[in-house]
Amino acid sequence: MPSISSKAVVLASGGLDSTVAATVATRDGCRLFLLTIAYGQRHHVEVERARQVARALEADDHRVIEIDLRAIGGSALTTDQPVPKDRSEAERRGGIPSTYVPARNTIFLSLALAYAETVEAGAIYIGANVLDYSGYPDCRSEYLQAFERVARLGTKMGVEGRGIEIRAPLLTLSKAEIIRLGVSLKAPLHLTHSCYDPTVGGEACGRCDSCRIRLEGFKTAGLTDPVAYAKDAVRT
Repeated sequence: MPSISSKAVVLASGGLDSTVAATVATRDGCRLFLLTIAYGQRHHVEVERARQVARALEADDHRVIEIDLRAIGGSALTTDQPVPKDRSEAERRGGIPSTYVPARNTIFLSLALAYAETVEAGAIYIGANVLDYSGYPDCRSEYLQAFERVARLGTKMGVEGRGIEIRAPLLTLSKAEIIRLGVSLKAPLHLTHSCYDPTVGGEACGRCDSCRIRLEGFKTAGLTDPVAYAKDAVRT
């Protein structure tokens, strides 16, 4: 029977960061238990990409949980309000963007925590990053540390002295560093989807904040992004 420490739940969105985080978990000697949340996001194509990533990484298990955050709204990702496009780096760092989903990581980590207790995993991996997404308050180290304390206080495993670690291995890496790490670990980056506002055919728009950050990262890394972009995409 594998030890608790050899199992890890990975919040797998189907995006670049979570996919690299999953490969880091594998490098760390963990068996993968992937968890994807279909929350009513406009870029629902990422859920199918997460399934493809799970197969490519030969995860022990992959669960997809459906919740409807559109019932709450409050974000360009869960309403019909427009997704910001063509913003400069300075504009992206000018406050919390409209693509912030209220309390999303708290909701996701809570579900991951329940899953981790069920499979007796010793860690939860999340692809949070404070450099590229500094406007998101639930991607900061102090938030993740606080959630780990909550996990220790509020779970059976925690009170029994088997706390579940919250691991964010990409937290302080630049996008280019994340990409280089993913390439070095043979992460299936070609399967990932990062765009907030894809075309009907699932192509990345190349203009939303997430696309621009991703494209800038590949350019800085000296690599070509392997995913498909819309014909009118703005490649930096």
